[in-house]
Amino acid sequence: MAQLSDDCFAFGGPMMSVDEAVGLITTRVNAIADLETVRLTDADGRVLARDVVAPLPLPPFTNSAVDGYAVRDADLPQGVERAFPLDGRILAGGLAQAPIKPGHTARIFTGAPMPPDAKTVFMQEDVRIDEAGRIVLPPGLKPGANVRPAGEDIPQGRVALPAGQRLRPQHVALAAAFGLTSLDMVRRIRVAVFSTGDELASPGEPRAPSQLFDSNRFMLMAMLRRLGCEVSDLGILRDERTSLASGLKQVAGRHDLILTTGGVSTGEEDHVKAAVESIGSLVLWRMAIKPGRPVAMGIIDGTPLIGLPGNPVASFVTFVHVVRPTVLALAGGLPEPLTPIPLRAAFTYKKKAGRREYVRASLRRAQDGRLEAIKFPREGAGLLSSLVETDGLVELGESITAVEPGQDVGFLPYADLL
Repeated sequence: MAQLSDDCFAFGGPMMSVDEAVGLITTRVNAIADLETVRLTDADGRVLARDVVAPLPLPPFTNSAVDGYAVRDADLPQGVERAFPLDGRILAGGLAQAPIKPGHTARIFTGAPMPPDAKTVFMQEDVRIDEAGRIVLPPGLKPGANVRPAGEDIPQGRVALPAGQRLRPQHVALAAAFGLTSLDMVRRIRVAVFSTGDELASPGEPRAPSQLFDSNRFMLMAMLRRLGCEVSDLGILRDERTSLASGLKQVAGRHDLILTTGGVSTGEEDHVKAAVESIGSLVLWRMAIKPGRPVAMGIIDGTPLIGLPGNPVASFVTFVHVVRPTVLALAGGLPEPLTPIPLRAAFTYKKKAGRREYVRASLRRAQDGRLEAIKFPREGAGLLSSLVETDGLVELGESITAVEPGQDVGFLPYADLL
C-alpha cells in the first residue's frame, strides 16, 4: 500500500484552486510499487509498469500499401507512359524472393512483400492494359510511392509504450502488433467506497418515506472501475462520528485510497471531518470550483482519504478533478490533462470571478455548421438528469465573469473525462 505522511496534503491558502489541487496530488502522492503480469486481453485501462521496447520493426518488412503493380526503380516511366509485360503475382502473406525481370512489372496486393530491387507501386486505378495484354504505367510517379518501408511506423528498439501509460484499445493493438501476449502492469488501485447519511437507503433495501436511494456510490464505483481500480463497496455509514471513525480505521490499512461521498460540509450532522481527525489528519479543502466546493482530503494510517460532496453533480465534477488524478498518481500513471474543445456558446451565463465553474451542456450544430453548446435549462447540483441529458461540461475559468451567445468557450465531453 502507498504510505503517506500526515502532512502530505498540507495547504496554507484559504481556498484551493483546481490547478493547485491537481498539482498537490500529482507531486505528493507516492505511487505503489506492486506489479503483476497481465494478459494482453485484460490490459485495457491498466497502467503500464515497464517500457515496451519494440522487439521488431513495424511493419516488419517492406510491403505494398495498395493493390497495383510493382516495378524496379530503374524502369520507372519518364515523361511518357510505358507498357510492361507482366512478371508474376505477389499475394499478401506470400513470398517475393525473386526480383522482377528488367523491363517487367509484377502484380502486387496490399500488404504483400515487395520483391528485391522494387521500391515503387502503381495503383491499379492509374494503369491500363493494352491490346497486347501489357500493363501500361503512367509517368510522373516518384520512387517509393505507395510502399510502406520496414520500420516506417516504429523502428526496432524504440520505446513504443512508456511506463506509466494508461492503456486504451489503440495501445493494446500496438502491443499485439509486436506479438506480445502479456504485459507488466501496476496492480489495480484498491479503493474503498462508501456513502454517509441517515437519509440514504441502498437500492434493493427498504426505503423510508424521508429517504433517498443512494446513487452517488454506484456512480463513483463505475467511474473508478473505468479507471482500472479494484473497488470495495462498503455501503452506507450512518451519521455518527464513532461508527464513521471505526469504519474508516478498519479499511485504511487494506486499501490504497478511501473515497467517501457526503458529510464533508460544515453542518452539525456532517461528521466525516471530525471522524477523520479523530483517527488521522485532515485538511478540509474549500476548492474554488462550482459545483463541488466542499472537498475533504486526509490521511488515515498512511492511506489517503478523499471526501466528495453529497450532491451527485458536484460529486461527479470533483471526482474528475480530484479523484481521477489521485488514482493516476497512485498507479504511477502519466498525467492526463483535460483539454477543453473550443466551440460556441448558445446561452447567457454569469459567474463570480476567482472560481472555476462547470456548466452542463448539450451540443447542436448551427446553420453555419459550427458546433454550439446549449446550457441545461435547470440549475442545481442534485439533478442527475442534467448529467444524463447533456453531452459534457463547459469549463469557465477563474477570470471569466459572464458568457454571451456567440462567445467561444471550452467544452469537455463526458467521454474524455475518464
